[in-house]
Amino acid sequence: MAIFWKHLKSSSPLLQRLKRHVTGGHCILSRSFTTMEGHRPTIVHKRSLDILHDPWFNKGTAFSMTERDRLDLRGLLPPNVVSSDVQIERFMVDLKRLEVQARDGPSDPNALAKWRILNRLHDRNETMYYKVLIANIEEYAPIVYTPTVGLVCQNYSGLFRRPRGMYFSAEDRGEMMSMVYNWPADQVDMIVVTDGSRILGLGDLGVQGIGIAIGKLDLYVAAAGMNPQRVLPVMIDVGTNNTKLLEDPLYLGLQQHRLDGDDYLAVIDEFMEAVFTRWPNVIVQFEDFQSKWAFKLLQRYRTTYRMFNDDVQGTAGVAIAGLLGAVRAQGRPMIDFPKQKIVVAGAGSAGIGVLNAARKTMARMLGNNEVAFESAKSQFWVVDAKGLITEGRENIDPDALPFARNLKEMDRQGLREGASLTEVVKQVKPDVLLGLSAVGGLFSKEVLEALKGSTSTRPAIFAMSNPTKNAECTPEEAFSILGDNIIFASGSPFSNVDLGNGHIGHCNQGNNMYLFPGIGLGTLLSGSRIVSDGMLQAAAERLAAYMSEEEVLKGVIFPSISRIRDITLEVAAAVIEEAVEEDLAEGYHEMDARELRRLSPDEIKDYVKNNMWNPEYPTLVYRHE
Repeated sequence: MAIFWKHLKSSSPLLQRLKRHVTGGHCILSRSFTTMEGHRPTIVHKRSLDILHDPWFNKGTAFSMTERDRLDLRGLLPPNVVSSDVQIERFMVDLKRLEVQARDGPSDPNALAKWRILNRLHDRNETMYYKVLIANIEEYAPIVYTPTVGLVCQNYSGLFRRPRGMYFSAEDRGEMMSMVYNWPADQVDMIVVTDGSRILGLGDLGVQGIGIAIGKLDLYVAAAGMNPQRVLPVMIDVGTNNTKLLEDPLYLGLQQHRLDGDDYLAVIDEFMEAVFTRWPNVIVQFEDFQSKWAFKLLQRYRTTYRMFNDDVQGTAGVAIAGLLGAVRAQGRPMIDFPKQKIVVAGAGSAGIGVLNAARKTMARMLGNNEVAFESAKSQFWVVDAKGLITEGRENIDPDALPFARNLKEMDRQGLREGASLTEVVKQVKPDVLLGLSAVGGLFSKEVLEALKGSTSTRPAIFAMSNPTKNAECTPEEAFSILGDNIIFASGSPFSNVDLGNGHIGHCNQGNNMYLFPGIGLGTLLSGSRIVSDGMLQAAAERLAAYMSEEEVLKGVIFPSISRIRDITLEVAAAVIEEAVEEDLAEGYHEMDARELRRLSPDEIKDYVKNNMWNPEYPTLVYRHE
């Protein structure tokens, strides 16, 4: 009997049927979680130089002699066959040497030089690129993602060499349904789309915003193990209101003012219908849409398509995880979160997204009813460019209205409509000062001095705006003014601060990459047709619980980026568990919904792990088309 099982392939239909029916005696089998790709050979329909020029299949000098003969490569490569490890070692030596030499001049900083070198590798050998990225994720995540990706987007027209992703424009109306078939992949699991209207904190960068979609998907591959052949960066070019780009002869996008109103919606609607017609199971992540459209598009599509908005929901989830971590760092249980007084600087899409998510989290902890939801809003004071938002504000943004403070109540607190951030911090004495303003240096010396009056034993400062120059304050500024008994987190990476006497001021990077790869992967593997609030909340709570008690009491509330693959696995598992709990899970490939419901938490983690792509060279077999 044992020999019979041993010789059956785990993916064979016979074995799958036997697993379902054999349940007694000594024939119980553990569930199989075979990845779809596995280590099976890959069929290719090209040979010779065409293979070497294809970054999806190129292995460079790692092609074996057998493959060189099979694919007509003999003589096209140096004769020495080297391992992928040796290739990477050679590349890394080159990278360190070229980091300085590859600069195009004084205005081309070191980070951009690194991006250029990595991008060239990406263009010629995808497997090796992701192998390098995963092995050095802590060093290179800031290069392929924030903060360097902001610089890349600002200079993208000059950096453009080889097309990556797809571009849909206002000029393509009526053609998008056929256009999607120009993309070569029959299966796409993940799309990141932007309209370039609000790239990080840099404003309207038009078509150059494609860089952010490319960077995000690099992290989907590196952190979540999405197959790079099944991801698609997308730019929707509806024009730009950036005067500099409108007048730049080198600009690659439409040189016209942005579409608005129904014309704008018609373009996005057509795009969504087109991609979901060709790829019904795809997940679409909206990225860096201006606040004006971020919420409207989210509400328009979230109940009918598999989509989410990272700026609204991803940022909110990471902030919630950080806020819950801050409660733990104060030596209190997470259930005390509804008692936190939170001053929020910024009322754009990210700020409102965090406010809504934090309010829902508090309400759930208070009983998850209407009374709890109503009372939770009293824990927030929101300050925008015009000051404290109260019910006395004229033409108040509808999304901010639920958080507008009562005028009589503010009068009792010694505050008024439009009160400055310093005044609000001084009077409220908050537990948390949360920045999502995109205004660098907003947390001035006066604001930080005012926070000394906080009633918290360990106040938290979240300077979450990206890129680095837009951070509301630096960790050095925060620790130098408030001392070491604070929690500090930022959106961009900063180094820890040496406080002397062996004390370290920990700088936690509240990066969206902790959550969005796991949200995408968990949604894909669960087969859920929507991304629910519960799935997003489960992701945030799993991230908050990831840190040990010892770590949070030291002020470390977010893990090291070097652990991102494991973090993503945990987050994806939490998303799947919640999708099953909400009866949203429909299964993925051979794992149907019934089988998914039977899995234990540990088996769900095994299922996730075995469906994460790893950058290993596959065996290539040529077949004539």
